Amino acid sequence: MEELLHIDKEIFVFLNNLGSPAWDGFWLFMTNKWSSVPLYLLLLILAYRRLGSKKTLLLLVSIALLITVSDQLSNFFKLGVGRSRPCYDQNLDGLIRLVKASCGGKFGYYSAHASNSFAIAVFFMHFFRKSHRTLAGLLLLWALFVSYSRIYVGVHFPLDVVSGALAGSLMGWLFYRLYILTQDRLHL
Repeated sequence: MEELLHIDKEIFVFLNNLGSPAWDGFWLFMTNKWSSVPLYLLLLILAYRRLGSKKTLLLLVSIALLITVSDQLSNFFKLGVGRSRPCYDQNLDGLIRLVKASCGGKFGYYSAHASNSFAIAVFFMHFFRKSHRTLAGLLLLWALFVSYSRIYVGVHFPLDVVSGALAGSLMGWLFYRLYILTQDRLHL
């Protein structure tokens, strides 16, 4: 395990130092949770056109529960595992770029940004897989960019991001299945 964490730190330092001030603004935009609002609105509009009012309401409840579970499970792991963020690791002082104004909470395993973005991406990839195939690829790309931004700005190790992406993907798929099951049970 120690070797894995050592490799994770080395990969983090390498990836984090690939950044440059010319790209900082882009990655700060990608890591900002409010920058995803236009995407969420587009997904909501497309879903409403396909579903109508009642089914869209069920979809919104499902997404709200998905994000809540994804986010809180990440917090549970952060506190339970207790792995410091790279910006709090004294062994990395002077070796990394902290692009964000603040580091965030003390612990970083695993990334809620990665988990939440992949949860939304996977949920809607399944939801739109027949009607908007291109959207699936764009959602995955968006989730990858959001996830990578956490390494770029200096607040998560790659293992934090990969674990968050995997957890979010699983939750996105699970909540999509629950949404379909609930829709069937309610005869909507």
